[in-house]
Amino acid sequence: MGKQTGFMEYARQTRHGRDAKERTKDWFDYTIPLSETEVQKQGARCMDCGVPTCHVGMEIEGVTSGCPVYHFIPEWNELVYEGRWQEALAREHEQNNFPEFTGIACPAPCEGACVLGINEPPVAIRTIERSIIEKGFAEGWVVPNIPTERTGKKVAVVGSGPAGLAAAAQLNKAGHLVTVFERDDRIGGLLTYGIPEMKLSYDIVMRRVNILKQEGITFVTNTEIGKDLTYEELNSTFDAIILCGGATVHRNIQVEGSKLKGIYRAMDFLHANTKSLLDSNLQDENYISARDKDVIVIGGGDTGTDCLATAVRHHCKSLTQFDIYDKKGLTRDSATNPWPQYPKIHRVEYGHKEAASVFGKDPRAYAVMTKRFVGDDKGHVKEIHTVGVKLRYDAEGNKIREEIPGTEKVWPADLVLIAIGFKGPEQSLLEQIGVQTTEKTTVAAAHDDYRTNIEGVFAAGDMRRGQSLIVWAINEGRGVARECDRYLMGETMLP
Repeated sequence: MGKQTGFMEYARQTRHGRDAKERTKDWFDYTIPLSETEVQKQGARCMDCGVPTCHVGMEIEGVTSGCPVYHFIPEWNELVYEGRWQEALAREHEQNNFPEFTGIACPAPCEGACVLGINEPPVAIRTIERSIIEKGFAEGWVVPNIPTERTGKKVAVVGSGPAGLAAAAQLNKAGHLVTVFERDDRIGGLLTYGIPEMKLSYDIVMRRVNILKQEGITFVTNTEIGKDLTYEELNSTFDAIILCGGATVHRNIQVEGSKLKGIYRAMDFLHANTKSLLDSNLQDENYISARDKDVIVIGGGDTGTDCLATAVRHHCKSLTQFDIYDKKGLTRDSATNPWPQYPKIHRVEYGHKEAASVFGKDPRAYAVMTKRFVGDDKGHVKEIHTVGVKLRYDAEGNKIREEIPGTEKVWPADLVLIAIGFKGPEQSLLEQIGVQTTEKTTVAAAHDDYRTNIEGVFAAGDMRRGQSLIVWAINEGRGVARECDRYLMGETMLP
């Protein structure tokens, strides 16, 4: 324990946010880092608990608690407090190949499980995590670690999101020759095209990818397996194949008018914006513009918030986010949401702050259910009809939403963005290969084994477990690399 009274002396502090209104004028990182001294104080708040729960990832009632990559959090917190940054970086990298990704885009279930969080604000673990890796890059400590020996075994990784990148990184360490295939024009999967530039810059993704390239990994873009390159061609060239294609089949709203023009899936909106931004700084206009439009975002999660932040930067006319759930309280309900479960509390994220700075109020409408979309005479959406709902559970514990009479409302809408998550992976390639799937359409492969029913074919990440967190994707990428190495060599030294 670095400082025995640190948690009593120092208040929780996370990365500062730039002025909410000013930052809507650009696409740069919306945060400002803490000073090293400030970060060291945050490290001092860690109590080095006798039985820490922050670093052990588990699922409690379907929600992640603790860190799925089993980060040595108390250890690197203490090292940071003591100013031993390079040692902290080494400990950070032992369990997580990409702490810069989780330090930015992970919802930090580790903080939800922090023992200090029982009755005080938890340790700012994610802020410390990102500070360590950023200092590592700034000081030149993050360098390519090129294998001294090669096994001669070739592995194809399909998909370059966090699971695919983690699998590739680990297999390369084991000496295998790894090629990562990506159907988009840039590496990164949803890291690149699913998270906006002001939240996770493409430069940060490529900074790591360039390290992986120098370590010997080959990346092939604009190549869709099963279309541009057949499974048979892949299988004849590689000794093993790992499927990390993600869960990219969107959930849709099946109500009247849902096929009208002007209604888009959130990921299509975000993908097109980022591609145009990276290609031409939006000058090519090959994106879905929210300028001067009444924008409705349906879905209260992180993707919906990213849509808010993007639409604000487009200078939309108005902006509303529908959340089908009631507004949560500011503190966790110890009866229904006890520690160490992830706290289900009201949060004001960056996109909400930005929308409020422009339009004068929080953009969210709670306990709202879409009943139908109405279009104009050209087939373009012009309004949304909604009703308020209340949630109850039946005797079997199933959710039932009851409409509240008298709460019907009509909302003007020129642009509607559907951000209600994903159903599972696309089936075309899986059907071509003959991979067995589950009732949820995910690949049938056990966690910590990852083998499919096809010899030499493995699956990991969202394609195997369904829509999940970046940190779970990294967990699975590391795990599938270990089992693939065992398959190729008969034994493995990978963790």
